[in-house]
Amino acid sequence: MHDIRAIRQDPAAFDAAMARRGLGPVSDRVLELDAARREQITRQQAALTRRNELAKQIGIAKRKGEDSAALEAEARALKEALDAFETAADEVTALLATLPNILDPEVPDGPDESANVVLHQHGEPPRVNFTPLQHFELGERLGQMDFANAAKLAGSRFTILRGPLARLERALGQWMLNLHTEQHGYAETTVPYLVNDATVYGTGQLPKFKDDLFHTDDGRWLIPTAEVPLTNLVREEIVPEAALPFRLTALTPCFRSEAGSAGRDTRGMLRQHQFHKVEMVSITRPQDSDAEHERMTRCAERVLTELGLVWRRVFLCAGDTGFGAARTYDLEVWLPGQQAWREISSCSNCRDFQARRMNARMKPGEGKGNVFLHTLNGSGVAVGRALIAVLETHQQADGSVLIPEVLLPYMGGLERIAAA
Repeated sequence: MHDIRAIRQDPAAFDAAMARRGLGPVSDRVLELDAARREQITRQQAALTRRNELAKQIGIAKRKGEDSAALEAEARALKEALDAFETAADEVTALLATLPNILDPEVPDGPDESANVVLHQHGEPPRVNFTPLQHFELGERLGQMDFANAAKLAGSRFTILRGPLARLERALGQWMLNLHTEQHGYAETTVPYLVNDATVYGTGQLPKFKDDLFHTDDGRWLIPTAEVPLTNLVREEIVPEAALPFRLTALTPCFRSEAGSAGRDTRGMLRQHQFHKVEMVSITRPQDSDAEHERMTRCAERVLTELGLVWRRVFLCAGDTGFGAARTYDLEVWLPGQQAWREISSCSNCRDFQARRMNARMKPGEGKGNVFLHTLNGSGVAVGRALIAVLETHQQADGSVLIPEVLLPYMGGLERIAAA
């Protein structure tokens, strides 16, 4: 959500910010609706005053036994007018809710991922004396990754894991959760997997991205990521400055419809309707969010380093930065089987964009007035994609897979996954 006062003060700057997102000028329409809303507020206040006067006059007339029909008719008309004022006043908010966050000035210009900038790389793609297999080839040869039965049970974009591969997925999630809580200072949190409209609106999934979500018959939404419930914990709250920052993490299933992804990554586990992810969320003072963004990204990078993966940090350009983010770093991992870099984590600073939608504020230790919080989120990391990267990176010529050292305590003594 955007600050309407800033748009009033400099509409040209707002249009320029939206232009970086590929949108045409919108400030004229916003200000037109805003002016109408302010006029309606004035009329609404007058109508409320008149309604209160009528209520008193009707009461006096009835006590005196006088005819109050004309007064009651006017009161009914005022009620209808007040209801119309409420509907019209929501129009500017509804328009602002569809507009993406303003990008940080440092975000590179560009229309799509081709303009993203690689900031640094950790390691080099390994050279091996055999042809690396893709993860689904490895999993099926091991007899522990089953797409056919998953499709029978649920349709496409689902996977069944068995035996050591299922345990490896569990080990990855538990190890990452322990790393973030024990060494990175995040508080482990258990959250609902089903949330209401206000919750998905607060983090920006509604109304624009409702087709990317799964909706239940009773009006709830399956979470696309734990970012949604974690961030909304401060919705409608005023947080004391001394309590910040909040650093929260959760290991949850995530559910995504993958609308618009027809034909993309249809084989394997890269793009699933259901997957697990360790999420990191930070709630900070406005002046701390840039430093927190760097800190969060380094926490995710450590996960990849300790798993022995080759990775790189990428600064997303204007055309590739998500709706709610002011700036985003993607972490991409090298997949030897695909011979390609693939995104495994995305860490974003949303500044006060989500906080305005949630009305989440901070009470400063000094000075008057409350200010909007800053929110950040990052994958710490996607468990399924980490599994893919471990399989392809640590595969051996005979089709077996070595377990990274940090996961050995979680694997019950197993050091290598091989076909039974």
